[in-house]
Amino acid sequence: MRCSRRSLTLIRRRHKTHDAFTLVEVLLVLIILVIIGSIVVPNLFGVKDKADIDAAKAQVNALKSAMNMYRLDQNKYPASIKDLVEKPSDIAMAEKWRGPYLESAIKADPWGNEYQYLAQGKQNANGYDLWSNGPDGQNGSDDDIGNWEK
Repeated sequence: MRCSRRSLTLIRRRHKTHDAFTLVEVLLVLIILVIIGSIVVPNLFGVKDKADIDAAKAQVNALKSAMNMYRLDQNKYPASIKDLVEKPSDIAMAEKWRGPYLESAIKADPWGNEYQYLAQGKQNANGYDLWSNGPDGQNGSDDDIGNWEK
């Protein structure tokens, strides 16, 4: 059987046009991507949560340092967190004030909630309590991040 040049060209073209992926190959790739995604995505959220907790701890420590500098100047802890950045209106306190003790006020924790402060601490009987309500935003829960030992 003799093949003409034209028939050989048609056979070659037919074979070249079938170089696409099969449905099975596409489904296999999709299954692999779903498996990888189900492993990676939860780990990313865990990293974000840990980073937020570490950021809150760092901010509590920065506020704690500022509170201690304020105490060195005023011989007492401030009445509120804003006293760390605003000069007191009381003349006697204003003379001793060497602030601002923070470059700018830290208004919110990583979850968007205000930091809590008690000048007369309950957790620290001889000092103050300073804390974030943590990821759940609820005061008094186990995830609170404060200047006291747990």
